[in-house]
Amino acid sequence: MAFGLSEEQRLFDTSLRGVLAARVTQAARQAAAEAAGDGTFDAVLWTALTELGLPGLLLPEAAGGAGLGLADAALAAEALGYHAAPTPFLSSAVLAPLALRHLGDPAAQAEWLPALAAGRMRVAFALGALAGGTGSCTLRRDGERLSGEVAPLVEAGGATHALLALPRDGRGEGLALLALDAPGVALRPRPGLDRLRPLAALSLSDAPARLLPGDAAPVLDAGRVILAAETLGAAQAMLDQAVAYAGQRRQFGRAIASFQGVKHVCAEMAAWLEPCHAFLRHAAAAQDAARAGGVAEARMLACQVKAHLDEVGRDVARHATEVHGGMGFTELLGLPFWFKRIAGNRQLLGGPERCREEAAMVQGFAA
Repeated sequence: MAFGLSEEQRLFDTSLRGVLAARVTQAARQAAAEAAGDGTFDAVLWTALTELGLPGLLLPEAAGGAGLGLADAALAAEALGYHAAPTPFLSSAVLAPLALRHLGDPAAQAEWLPALAAGRMRVAFALGALAGGTGSCTLRRDGERLSGEVAPLVEAGGATHALLALPRDGRGEGLALLALDAPGVALRPRPGLDRLRPLAALSLSDAPARLLPGDAAPVLDAGRVILAAETLGAAQAMLDQAVAYAGQRRQFGRAIASFQGVKHVCAEMAAWLEPCHAFLRHAAAAQDAARAGGVAEARMLACQVKAHLDEVGRDVARHATEVHGGMGFTELLGLPFWFKRIAGNRQLLGGPERCREEAAMVQGFAA
């Protein structure tokens, strides 16, 4: 099995990174971070990404999408992570489309898939009840009505809908999708570590929702692969910035990049990251192949790649910051945007401990 990029993927990656380099500047990231508490998002950037077809990558052509697979979405996520882009890509281009494709009935798909592909429908998510993550969920179901509270709701800035994991209450697992402007829905922004991925608390009082019953694990698996891709991109960006800074910063009359200690740190970071590219593509390809079988292997790889990138990303973030010295801890260079993206991703959809436990269960090593 080959994991290299095709010519079409290379062209897509080049185009996407060009748009991101032009639009996701340090000033744009800072503006998005400062606006995180008012419920808005970078609509101009999202429009530009919609023109490239990002929201519809995983959607069928009949719904206005590109009909591509998770390997292509992971390539896009890696580029978004590299630029620490403030977009709802994970929720609106991956989790919601796959939830509707796997669990939605034809009526729900006909109603929402075209809106997702066009970028008009932007979805926040709260899947802690499914992924064993941090947060709270007191949702109660009465038919297709939901009441209670759930937090945090992730990628809530500018969201029009919410994708929620329903608690395991003996009536089957599944997800629910609801409009945030529906009666009985209240949204309160709340602070978070990664201000480029806004959070909120959601309160529901007999709010109408579309239930998506069934096994939502494939949606969770895909989300973990995408988070791993984003973390890989962010870690690569931090390494590149550390190498560039070491070449410019002078101490004792020469660039600090000439010091053996700095060379070894940068070389170690590169050695940690290089194998992750093949690992990630293998995990993404397994997700695409799982439609024809091999679900257990795809789930195991999704757990393992998420756990591995969580750890590698954390180590690269720490060492890259240290290469910058005291400047690395300030917002002047902007390095904390990537550091916080990596740290925030670690906690989403299950941390490394949870992912390793699930991988062990899939392989029969744990009950």
